[in-house]
Amino acid sequence: MLGEGPPGAPLMLVGEQPGDAEERQGRPFVGPAGRLLDHALAAAGLDRAACYLTNAVKHFKYIQRGARRVHQTPDRDDIALYRPFLLREVDAVAPRLLVALGATAAQALLGRRVGILKLRGQILAGPGDLPLLLTIHPSFLLRLPDAAMKEQEYQRFVREMALAKERFLNESID
Repeated sequence: MLGEGPPGAPLMLVGEQPGDAEERQGRPFVGPAGRLLDHALAAAGLDRAACYLTNAVKHFKYIQRGARRVHQTPDRDDIALYRPFLLREVDAVAPRLLVALGATAAQALLGRRVGILKLRGQILAGPGDLPLLLTIHPSFLLRLPDAAMKEQEYQRFVREMALAKERFLNESID
C-alpha cells in the first residue's frame, strides 16, 4: 500500500507498516495509532491533509489467531524488500522534512538500525541528505500502561511535531 497526501507535501511522515484497519481500508494511519497521530498533528498546528503519510513496509505482517490478525514487527528482510519502494516514494514526494515514526521507519530511511528512544527528537541526514526527524510511532503511546507517562510522552510527541513545523516548514501547512 502506498501512502497518501499531496505531491510536493513539505512534510512526509513514515510509519512502520499498515495495521489491520489500514490494510482493510487501503489507507495509512486510519486505526487507533492514526487517530492519535491526527490529534498530535492538530495540537502542533499541522493539517494531516497537507502532509504525506506512508509506511516503510507496504503490507501488514501478522499472525492469524482465530478471527484476529495479530501484528508482527517487520524484520530486516521485510524492511530491505520495501526500502527501494519507499525511497522512490520519497523522491516522488520531495518533502522538505522526513519524519521517521519509530525504529522500523528510521531503519528503512537510514539503511541502518538506530536507537529511537536514545535519538528521539534529533535530526539526522536522511536519504538524499533530506533532514530526518526521529521520533516514536504513535502506537508506542497506546502501549504505555501508566496514564501520567502516556500524557507526558504524548506532549513530547506533540512538541516534536511542532518542532518539525517551526524549524523546517517555515510556513503554515494548516
